Amino acid sequence: MSSGRYPGWVRYSGIGLELAGAVAGFTLVGYWVDRHYGTNPWGTLGGVALGLIGGLYNLVKESLAAMRESQAEDALAGGANKERDPGGD
Repeated sequence: MSSGRYPGWVRYSGIGLELAGAVAGFTLVGYWVDRHYGTNPWGTLGGVALGLIGGLYNLVKESLAAMRESQAEDALAGGANKERDPGGD
């Protein structure tokens, strides 16, 4: 079981929402830049690009952390099984 405060599905759905939020937030900032400075469509495109880059960076970072956590849990579970069954392989 996960050592965090929230179940796994809540944690991972939050990561997806963070990706969507980053893209939406930076897109809105880019849209504001376009309207304020008349740089249509470059501000919006830049905002989308920055949102995707930042969101995907966070997605990869959290995925790698989840993978390390899972491997550590598997190692602990494997060690516990070897202690109960010394004959093993």
